[in-house]
Amino acid sequence: MKRLALLGASGHGKVVADAAQASGWERIDFFDDAPGRPSRNGHWPVEGDGVALLARLSEYDAVLVSIGDCAARMEKQRILQAAGACLAVVIHPAAVVSRHARLGPGTVVMAGAVVNVDAVVGPAGIINTGATVDHDCVLAEAVHVCPGAHLSGNVVVGHASWIGVGAVVKQGVRIGERVMVGAGATVVDTVADGLTVVGTPARPMLSS
Repeated sequence: MKRLALLGASGHGKVVADAAQASGWERIDFFDDAPGRPSRNGHWPVEGDGVALLARLSEYDAVLVSIGDCAARMEKQRILQAAGACLAVVIHPAAVVSRHARLGPGTVVMAGAVVNVDAVVGPAGIINTGATVDHDCVLAEAVHVCPGAHLSGNVVVGHASWIGVGAVVKQGVRIGERVMVGAGATVVDTVADGLTVVGTPARPMLSS
């Protein structure tokens, strides 16, 4: 029996579990560090916290961090890697991933998503439902491309950046590290590290 452990018993975690089950994982168990965690996350049991997972790594064929927050996912994955965990890559059977694309360990590609030729998705990436990553894009560690977002060809995205629901990024644009692109934004120019950009064309959000 193929056994997968997921760290992060959230709504996002349920979607990851569903994709994993659809792609052939037979037993899926959750672990979660939140106080007062439930005994189940939807259809799947919650077995304990992250410390319990580290103690039980040998029981699982692979693990994956199912936390939507980019920085938290990156931190948890690094802890698991340091402990020698085997990190899964989960691709929903209704996704399309080019044989010439590269997906880093701990990446998940959801239903309806497309990752095209010579695209590179770094470790702990999320290509969410219906999102597209076109040719020659390079996504660093822990990038989250949210549902229905579209990256045109040759886009570069720095680590721990978030591309919001329905956002569009023009070809050749560079997006820095720890960037937040707002839902529905249209990014046509370079975005510097640490910015939140919104609107069409996307502009930095002004602090109140």
